[in-house]
Amino acid sequence: MLKTGRLSPRDVVRTGASGLRARPMRVFLSALGIAIGIAAMIAVVGISTSSHAELQRTLDRLGTNLLTVSPGRTFTSAEAKLPKASVDMIKRVKPVQSVTATGDTTMKVYRNDRIPKAETGSISVKASRLDLLDAVSGQLARGSWLNGATSALPAVVLGSGAAERLGIGAITPDTTVHLGGHWFSVTGVLEPVLLAPELDSSAVVGWSIAEELLGFDGHPTTIYTRALDSAVTDVRDILAATANPQNPTEVKVSRPSDALEAKNATDQAFTGLMLGLGGVALLVGGVGVANTMVISVLERRAEIGLRRALGARRSHIRTQFLAESQILAGLGGVGGVLIGAAATTAYALTQSWPVVVPIWAMAGGLTATLMIGALAGLYPAVHASRLPPTEALSTP
Repeated sequence: MLKTGRLSPRDVVRTGASGLRARPMRVFLSALGIAIGIAAMIAVVGISTSSHAELQRTLDRLGTNLLTVSPGRTFTSAEAKLPKASVDMIKRVKPVQSVTATGDTTMKVYRNDRIPKAETGSISVKASRLDLLDAVSGQLARGSWLNGATSALPAVVLGSGAAERLGIGAITPDTTVHLGGHWFSVTGVLEPVLLAPELDSSAVVGWSIAEELLGFDGHPTTIYTRALDSAVTDVRDILAATANPQNPTEVKVSRPSDALEAKNATDQAFTGLMLGLGGVALLVGGVGVANTMVISVLERRAEIGLRRALGARRSHIRTQFLAESQILAGLGGVGGVLIGAAATTAYALTQSWPVVVPIWAMAGGLTATLMIGALAGLYPAVHASRLPPTEALSTP
């Protein structure tokens, strides 16, 4: 080794590792600081990516071709109304696959007739066409959906939130609610409807019974339209004029899947904040590595002096301490990647999400730790290499 004046890679690793083994607790704590920062960053990226993958899987299942039409405002800022024939007019558009609608009523629903009128629980009552559930990709949690017979009778299906607020669990033939001064039998409860969240806090009744008992005027409030995937944009552009040819400016058209994407974008902004916090933790870990290396130089002045007296060059000393800082940071980086990946996996599995830990995040985390290790160990390494042998050996 001294004849060539060079340290082989194996010698560098062995010398660096031997220096760390002499201070195991200090090495563990310093590596832990790095690991926490990397684990936080990996977990944030992994959980965010897994959440996005779940959103895409959900959209693939529910479809992104659902469009909703609702009334806007008139020129005088009054609430507009959609024509009664708007559903039939939209059906005539060739790329449209299916159309259905709900209509708002002014009635409220109560658990029984002794509840004060002001305690509505913010539950709205909607008239619905029978094909609503298929159009919004809704599912029943229990019970049954309205059919040709029950839609003409005082029967109601509750949204998930409405059932919870009314305290309705299991459904029996005697399960009823008080609605518009009449008793309605509860036939079913919906699962949360992602593409139509307004249904979650609603009580849904048949179109004809709403007109007969609840004073419903027959004007649709929300029209749900499924179009061919290749023609969604074109259909959206003409829906307002089709639903209300006389006043197309009084019609609002939206795409529910866009709202889900917007929510995901908000989650991504939060992810950026969490990555910043992970970066701060990583910086703190780097300071811990630098502190460990500086103290190591001060404690090992005699060792440095002895090696220099035996012929070790400045480059040998510098390489040794840089190797120690790199190994220390690498241990923290590997530990952080493993912890972050484990945290992502555990959280995703509890949410029934697909587990996605991006390779670029793991590779970037390890690269960041090695760079921090190099920067943290640079000053101590240079300082150690510049110690004169006589001064280092004379240090008590």
